[in-house]
Amino acid sequence: MSLVAKFASVGSATMASRILGFAREALVASALGAGPVTDAFYAAFRFPNLFRRLFAEGAFNTAFIPLFSKELEGGGMEAARKFGEDVLTVLLTVLLAFSALAMIFMPFLVGTIVAPGFADTPEKFDLTVVMTRVMFPYLLFMSLVAMLSGVMNAMRKFFLAALAPVLLNAILIAVLAAALAVDLPARTTGLWLAWGVFASGIGQFLILVIAVRRAGFTMRLRMPRLTPAVRRLLILMAPALITGGIMQINLLVGQIIASVQDKAIALLNFADRINQLPLGVIGIAVGVVLLPELSRSLKAGNLADAQHLQNRSLEFALGLTVPAAVGLMVIPAPIVGLLYERGEFTALDTRMTAMALAAFASGLPAYVLTKVFQPAFFAREDMRTPMWFSLVTVIVNIAISLALFPLYGHVAIALATSLSSWVNVVLLAGTLWWRNHFRPSAVTSRRIVMILVSSALMGGVAYGLDAVLVAPLEGAALPLRAAAVLVVVAAAAVVYLALAVLTGAVDRTELRAVMRRRRA
Repeated sequence: MSLVAKFASVGSATMASRILGFAREALVASALGAGPVTDAFYAAFRFPNLFRRLFAEGAFNTAFIPLFSKELEGGGMEAARKFGEDVLTVLLTVLLAFSALAMIFMPFLVGTIVAPGFADTPEKFDLTVVMTRVMFPYLLFMSLVAMLSGVMNAMRKFFLAALAPVLLNAILIAVLAAALAVDLPARTTGLWLAWGVFASGIGQFLILVIAVRRAGFTMRLRMPRLTPAVRRLLILMAPALITGGIMQINLLVGQIIASVQDKAIALLNFADRINQLPLGVIGIAVGVVLLPELSRSLKAGNLADAQHLQNRSLEFALGLTVPAAVGLMVIPAPIVGLLYERGEFTALDTRMTAMALAAFASGLPAYVLTKVFQPAFFAREDMRTPMWFSLVTVIVNIAISLALFPLYGHVAIALATSLSSWVNVVLLAGTLWWRNHFRPSAVTSRRIVMILVSSALMGGVAYGLDAVLVAPLEGAALPLRAAAVLVVVAAAAVVYLALAVLTGAVDRTELRAVMRRRRA
């Protein structure tokens, strides 16, 4: 299977999750609007989700996958199984202790880390504490899911691990549909959502347990032991705790600052959900596939293949994220209005969310490029360099957020997240260039230029069509506005694809191969 085919496999599974995520957010907007319960739910969910991204998906997998891949390549299935069992018992012990302490001290954590601005609203503060306690065990199950997903990815089985998160959105959609059907109060709906998150963690864990067993890999629980391999994992995890979750740290910083502005947390989450569609589909696909593939190539001493992997990843990432970013910056309001503006979600909420979306989208390519460049460090077991760059990024994010928040409110937080992500990319790429670990080939450089040109021309077309087709329909019926927005989006996509093919921004050989596979 080609690299692009592997990206497509993971991307298609992630796309299903993101589409259901849109449906979930639309139902949240309709049932709760951008009100206090929505603020409380998103603040509460951010906390376990932050630690999941930092600990499970970020620090753990960036350290675990290269080591597990090397055990698999060097010692075979039995050596990999022994390493996996040692890691599993230590991981489970740490997670149980950490979860118990966090739930005991949750009021303190909410008041100092999650949403200190809620202290002035006792009812919202108390609801956030309750929701966070209900949802926090989600971290435990998702950390185990991350380990099992790492095992599957190292064995080059990507699809099911990427598909498992669909269950979260499916359960929350069912909860919201039931709540709307019986007209539940907002507070009760919020609590139902919290229990839905908890249930989805259990469900995803069971799915991955079955998948790993069917792949022929089984593990047993042992007494926890700090073997040399486990100690090496923990040493690599320490800096990766910061590096792997930098985007989540930035979002948490933004949430803390935003908690002093009414509706700000909800507005940022609604905007970020749209931004997460291309980010999730492309960024997760690149991050999931590239790290184990690079680890294998470097373990085998095949530097030419490692260079090829990064060149193709760079082309794939920019070829999809640059046009997506341009589109979201040029026509954010029609997209937000189409997805959310109904029920409790007002036209004013649409305008405020659209401004945040445009600011988030300006950093969309940077978010994904981070997924392209960081594996080059992780695969070489260099966790410290990205860690220091991540610390710089956090400082830049906090400084910009604090400086611009009095002027631009919640939009400043989205903009700071984007700008700090670009700083991270410049530092990562510059270091790889300086160390001669990666230099874009002449073909890749030319394709990047053509991607930028094609995206700029596409943006001009989208802007003109929006002024002609969408703007005159403000206040019209939803089906009419939806049709106009879809026409603009479809036309922009056709223009970009045509320009990309004509200018050579897209690998025509790979495109023809994809078309042949689709026909087959």
